[in-house]
Amino acid sequence: MRVMGIDPGLRNMGWGIIDVAGSKLTHVANGICHSKTGDLASRLLSLHTQLTDVLTTYQPTTAAVEQTFVNKDAVATLKLGQARGMALLVPAQAGISIGEYAPNAVKKTVVGVGHADKKQVDHMVRLQLPGVEIAGADAADALAIAICHAHNMQSAGQMERAIRKATA
Repeated sequence: MRVMGIDPGLRNMGWGIIDVAGSKLTHVANGICHSKTGDLASRLLSLHTQLTDVLTTYQPTTAAVEQTFVNKDAVATLKLGQARGMALLVPAQAGISIGEYAPNAVKKTVVGVGHADKKQVDHMVRLQLPGVEIAGADAADALAIAICHAHNMQSAGQMERAIRKATA
């Protein structure tokens, strides 16, 4: 299974790709899509184009996107929501399944505590993907989202197998 994690942002959208074989996670690639300057529509189009190129290049079989948290600034929250909508659209257009995770759930899965800081997330991503060269904090977050999705998919698969075995 190849998992694409996406950390939505209007200026910087992090992405990370990992391969999953049983309990083994392998880093494939990571990076950050930077939006162009200009109006909101142009910036979203730029991010869409870049993320589509990443998806086309690495051909993930599933994706995960971090859920938006609500800011005190409603305008900023709305813009982030639009970037997140675009981050959901790209894998949906490719016909792949998408998981969505709250930031605290990602941190709890990867670090062990739901209120970990960015340095802790980066450190744990590096431990789980030895030798990885991370393009920046947004890319580290995206890899953490991919790792969280991989763990959740594995847990769901184990549960499904247990149910089949119990009903057989």
